[in-house]
Amino acid sequence: MNDDNKAFINALLKKLVKLNYIKPNDVPNINLYMDQVTTFMDEHLSDVKRHEDDKILTKTMINNYTKNNLLPAPVKKKYSKEHIYILTFIYYFKNILFISDIQKILNPLTDKFFDTDSKPDLETIYNEIYLLEKTQIDYLSKDVIKKSEIANDSFKDVEDEDEREFLQLFSLVCLLSFDVYMKKNIIENLIDDFNAKQESKKKKAVKAEKKEAKKEAKKESKKESK
Repeated sequence: MNDDNKAFINALLKKLVKLNYIKPNDVPNINLYMDQVTTFMDEHLSDVKRHEDDKILTKTMINNYTKNNLLPAPVKKKYSKEHIYILTFIYYFKNILFISDIQKILNPLTDKFFDTDSKPDLETIYNEIYLLEKTQIDYLSKDVIKKSEIANDSFKDVEDEDEREFLQLFSLVCLLSFDVYMKKNIIENLIDDFNAKQESKKKKAVKAEKKEAKKEAKKESKKESK
């Protein structure tokens, strides 16, 4: 890769550090109508747009998330701060995961922690995840730089400068893609394993209930026969 590409990558990494995030304290404490939600998300995530006219979130998206059981329904057409937290998770997940996988990992979260008196509450969970992710930015930047250096050392025997620079760029794209692919595969396996364990628990619970029901039925039968 030439110096222009290196400078471009460094500029991207600096942009990554300064990207807008939906910080826990940014989320309003008042309930919002759908138009207000889409405006809020667009204002706070505008830096991650690839193209200027890209939509961060639309009314159709929100309605589909609710229909697909990803997002709890609004109350009297208004969305709470907890809805914003879930929408933020969906926004990041949807770029790498299937809707069915997002359901499997988000449904337990909303079932246990959405609009409940649970400890920790959803706001605490969101804040914890936010802090964890912030600590990863420096590591991610260094990792990309390292991969860029590896790619830059490849195909040095190619004499044509344009071809060499393209192949080095292609090498970096492949290295980054492989990293994403491997992590995506790990995520999918983690979700599948979690879901299998949950299904196993449900089957055991149903089996135990049936067994208990049979016991009660036998007791009632004995009482009636006396």
